[in-house]
Amino acid sequence: MQEADFVIIGSGSAGSAMAYRLSEDGKHSVIVIEFGGTDAGPLIQMPSALSIPMNMARYDWGFSSEPEPHLGGRVLVTPRGKVIGGSSSINGMVYVRGHAHDFDHWAEQGAAGWSYADVLPYFKRMENSHGGEDGWRGASGPLHVQRGPRTNPLYAAFVEAGRQAGFELTDDYNGSKQEGFGPMEQTIHNGRRWSVANAYLRPALKRQNVRLISGFARRVVIENQRAAGVEIEARGQVQVIRARREVIVAASSINSPKLLMMSGIGPARHLKDNGIAVVADRPGVGANLQDHLELYIQQEATRPITLNSVLNPFSKALIGARWMFFKTGLGATNHFEAAAFVRSRAGVDYPDIQYHFIPAAVRYDGKSAAKSHGFQAHVGPMRSKSRGSVTLRSPDPKDKPVIRFNYMSHPDDWSDFRHCIRLTREIFGQAAFDPYRGEEISPGRSVQSDAELDGFIRNHVESAFHPCGTCRMGRKDDATAVVDPECRVIGVDGLRVADSSIFPRVTNGNLNGPSIMTGEKASDHILGRTPLAPSNQEPWINPRWQTSDR
Repeated sequence: MQEADFVIIGSGSAGSAMAYRLSEDGKHSVIVIEFGGTDAGPLIQMPSALSIPMNMARYDWGFSSEPEPHLGGRVLVTPRGKVIGGSSSINGMVYVRGHAHDFDHWAEQGAAGWSYADVLPYFKRMENSHGGEDGWRGASGPLHVQRGPRTNPLYAAFVEAGRQAGFELTDDYNGSKQEGFGPMEQTIHNGRRWSVANAYLRPALKRQNVRLISGFARRVVIENQRAAGVEIEARGQVQVIRARREVIVAASSINSPKLLMMSGIGPARHLKDNGIAVVADRPGVGANLQDHLELYIQQEATRPITLNSVLNPFSKALIGARWMFFKTGLGATNHFEAAAFVRSRAGVDYPDIQYHFIPAAVRYDGKSAAKSHGFQAHVGPMRSKSRGSVTLRSPDPKDKPVIRFNYMSHPDDWSDFRHCIRLTREIFGQAAFDPYRGEEISPGRSVQSDAELDGFIRNHVESAFHPCGTCRMGRKDDATAVVDPECRVIGVDGLRVADSSIFPRVTNGNLNGPSIMTGEKASDHILGRTPLAPSNQEPWINPRWQTSDR
């Protein structure tokens, strides 16, 4: 009989971390259910190939949004990893913890015990930081975090341009001071993508008490208001994996709410409309969907020093060969090696705009956007007020859910994005870029008025692929919360959710780091352990925040 103490659905950022921690002392058996296959091969393991697996049906669930009404009816892709390691195996490998105040906001919204002081010890426990700020970073965890080599002079030009524009510098945005321009961090180790499959799952699977089962999770089996197991389909057969203690859903902010609804947990009317018996009426399941959007601001370069010179087949073959044999060179980085977190205006107390900088002007399909050479900044606001939803398309477990992000539905989103474009132009206009700056490619010099910028945003804004919030964590008496602060599904025993779906609000930056932290912290709650002692470290807040944006 297939059974274990703990059954985890999903081997992604949180799921793999939990498999590792729940099995660590050898006292408990763990089964991880994963529908996707192996992550072996250069397309996933080679960092510079990052745009390829994200667009492959073999590794991606293939989700997309419904036509977005505020973006002219555009349908936006919503990649989620369908492979061991989940989305950490197909993401951009950018490592951001999030700002201290993000987690303080979670606690204020009812996620008691998840303030920055509470989560910082878990970030330290999971990290093995190479080059981070002493005292603020972990040095012995499973997750290796490094900085890129930054050999291209355009990285330094970007950081210097930020300083010339009057902004702060920071040597470690994951340390005491997020605000400012500085090096970007990567989940890359020894030249390879350091996904949770490499960091957590493989070490866990070497233990006798951990098993990985390949199958499609259809629903959680609930008996007398208690989760008893997971119904899966494997090799054409439907079977039940039993959980002696608990079932933990860690299937992503898209699949986790879908699984709860398939299991009878969700908005009662929506479940009845789909012919699903109601186990727990939780209107918050599938609600509160959030994401980050971003634009590419692209500039021609006057000197032949950008990555555009290596976008030809011959150069790519050389880069691939060097990576295959030595795990070094341009194949061993994601090319996101400079970053910035800044505030949009006076009165905002912590950063609400993120920059990724890359010394190439490339389109989403990986082709060159510049006639010759170019560089670009990915920029977007961090705290959109727009909210969307994930709902069932039908009661068939195989049907993809209905994803409505409702992007740009709040008027502030438009003014925020216009500011992002104009601010990027100001930064690219600094003296540091004088030796390199050619014509603006995108949006282009002719796009200036609010209406023109809005048209550009509507046609070109893209998801940064940070969906979250659809099984929100909150107080037990909060009707809109789905899980309590120990990740227990409210109204059902023996069932938890732990992944980015429980975030009350999207954090600053990329979500892989906070998702792994969620798995780390949830493990202690699941095992009934006293959480790690809170930190008393005080993060840096700009003393001029009330009077200036810089």
